[in-house]
Amino acid sequence: MHHDRRTPGKLSSLPRRAALTGVLLVLARAAPAPAAGAGQPPTPLATLVAELEQHNPQVLAARQAWKAASQVPSQVATLPDPQLNLQQVSVGSPVPFAGYTTSEFAYAGIGVSQDLPYPGKLRLRGEIAAREAAAAADRAEAVRRSAVEQLKVTYYRLAYLEQTLAILERDGALLAEIAEIADARYRVGQGSQQEVLRAQLERTKLLREIEMHHREMAGLEARLEQLLDRPPGSPELATEPLTETALPAGAGDLLAGESARNPEVAGAQEAARKQSLQVDLARKDFYPDFNLQYMWQRTDPVKFRAYYMVTLGVRLPLYRLRRQQPELVQSVAELERSRRDYEAAVQQSYFDVRDQLAAAGSASRLLAIYRGGLLPQAGAAFEAVLSAYRTGRQDLATLLASFSDLLKLDIEYWSTLADHETALARLERLRGGTLP
Repeated sequence: MHHDRRTPGKLSSLPRRAALTGVLLVLARAAPAPAAGAGQPPTPLATLVAELEQHNPQVLAARQAWKAASQVPSQVATLPDPQLNLQQVSVGSPVPFAGYTTSEFAYAGIGVSQDLPYPGKLRLRGEIAAREAAAAADRAEAVRRSAVEQLKVTYYRLAYLEQTLAILERDGALLAEIAEIADARYRVGQGSQQEVLRAQLERTKLLREIEMHHREMAGLEARLEQLLDRPPGSPELATEPLTETALPAGAGDLLAGESARNPEVAGAQEAARKQSLQVDLARKDFYPDFNLQYMWQRTDPVKFRAYYMVTLGVRLPLYRLRRQQPELVQSVAELERSRRDYEAAVQQSYFDVRDQLAAAGSASRLLAIYRGGLLPQAGAAFEAVLSAYRTGRQDLATLLASFSDLLKLDIEYWSTLADHETALARLERLRGGTLP
């Protein structure tokens, strides 16, 4: 005959365990989750943005490219360097200075020559280089904004993972308590072994989620090190808790004048202006360039007088059909392309701002729904199921399902909050600076 070895002590401890679990759940939902890097103070996002602007290699490279381009306009708008010419003509013999004292055709001379582009060409080249420098400045600003956006998106994702990791670890402890209650119920004959195994399975699944969080957080930490140009193995960052940033009043007004604030649009506009000047320069190439030369020639000063020579050379554009005409056609086609690129950039900027505004607005409304309805309702439903489970009026499967719903809504809330802040970060990139 089989003797049941379950003891009454286990049965008497069941209400105490259930009560303990209920208290833990209430306290866990009411208290803010600690950050995953609670051992060190959180690093403000503004501090990381300032560090990125000082150390990010792509930002520094783009800034140096703009600095280099800004030195070009004065170079191309300046006349070519003059050329110093020395001459010596011998008469009667190839020996240097042969006939210098006997023939007026033997002389030594010194002169200077200067290339003179057709009037207006140098000015156009300087303006073209100035437009290119302005476009380089826009590209540098676009690179900086893009890097700042990547930093903020990574930071918000890491903050979301730290927040949800704390929730998972906290709920893992609660699941452990539920598993002990299920085991105690099984030992006193009020539950089944299937319930014990199911509780253990849910706890193991939570451990898997925790490990996946750690894996993604490690990748985000490496991404932050790359953006900040920190050496590998730098101390891990602790993020500030995620908080909702309110959309500015009259957010729809952000669409007005958006193209003036977007460096991609400004760069496309500068490219169109540059190409228009390039067309003017191509038309100027149909006109000749000049070369002016002055020469002083000295023979024997006792017997002969000195010579003074001025020479004007003209470079004739004789091959217009093969050179200048194709150059003009190419410049006109490039101008049309750059105008279309500018129009596309304006439309893309307008779409991006509208899309991020819609994403931020939707996330804000969802957050209000989570805070005002879903999370309180899910918490109340779980507490009701937990109370029923204590008294044996509800099974473990229903309790775990309610627990899973509450955990899922918790995760979704923080994910929505991260999406909201990410949308605002992208709006800041499109507009430049912080939102009003």
